[in-house]
Amino acid sequence: MLTSDKRELLLRGTVIPAHPLALNGDRSLDEFHQRLLTRYYLAAGVGGLAVGVHTTQFAIRDPAIDLFGQVLALAAEEVKQAELERPILKIAGVTGSTNQACQEAELAKQLGYDLVLLSSNGLGDWSKEALLERAKAVGEIMPIFGFYLQPAVGGRVLSRSFWEAFAELESVLAIKIAPFNRYQTLDVVQAVCASSRHAEIALYTGNDDNIVLDLLSTFECKTEQGLIRKDIVGGLLGHWAVWARQAVLLLDRIHAQKHSGESMATQWLTEALQVTDANAAFFDAANQFKGCIAGLHEVLRRQGLMQGIWCLDPDEGLSPGQLQEIDRVYASYPHLHDDAFVQDFLKKA
Repeated sequence: MLTSDKRELLLRGTVIPAHPLALNGDRSLDEFHQRLLTRYYLAAGVGGLAVGVHTTQFAIRDPAIDLFGQVLALAAEEVKQAELERPILKIAGVTGSTNQACQEAELAKQLGYDLVLLSSNGLGDWSKEALLERAKAVGEIMPIFGFYLQPAVGGRVLSRSFWEAFAELESVLAIKIAPFNRYQTLDVVQAVCASSRHAEIALYTGNDDNIVLDLLSTFECKTEQGLIRKDIVGGLLGHWAVWARQAVLLLDRIHAQKHSGESMATQWLTEALQVTDANAAFFDAANQFKGCIAGLHEVLRRQGLMQGIWCLDPDEGLSPGQLQEIDRVYASYPHLHDDAFVQDFLKKA
């Protein structure tokens, strides 16, 4: 079970970066920069870390690579050593068959993680019933952060009826909505609003293409329980693996805007499009997201937080034209990056 302060943080909403994997030129783990990244996120003011997820690279589980446990342990150690006076949500990505997902959840529990982000990548042929039974089994071990992963990076389309059943599982405390699709996003929100547990489940955006508007929106759903209003309160995002300090400030401003009750300025719409444009460059949207991890690495490399952009797969890197796109958004939106913060952080690291 989550401690009361962590449960309150989860429901209030916070910034949770999807933690990248720092590698040396020979594609071995770069422990120094791996730890440095964790310390950067904590210094930036994030409320949680998601480790062992897509941005960390699913291949860390391959027996020949075998980095899953190590990267989880490194992040947990850095959080402990930071001795922060505020709560930090430690979230471990788990994937694969029911047996594999349960084994990974057991390891996360041993390492002191708070929740597991349950992905359905690679399970495209599983029935709705099988996925729910898998979730029940994992939920007996750890609280669950649900995950609607977009098909372009290994996910699958899941029906509203699936999410209605999923939301009734007592182990489900949050859901990351990341189908990169408005209709499918509505499926999750409406399913949760209709659930008897609607007040117990926190909604987080994983729609890196629509971050700001997701966070600014309040959904209203007519249900058998009456009119339910539900916010997407925070984000668990690969996009927030970079420019993390500005992400923290952005979410603070959005929360203040929504709590003020004042009319929303049209400038929010402009900023929303700027964030999406930056994400298109980082995530390589022009090439069906082939360079999404390398794009994030490139930003971190420029800032001095990683040595290079190496991925575990030697064939995975920046797409043609992606470097120029990253140059463009860097020059176009200087107010979105946190280079000055990072340089100050590195001087103290």
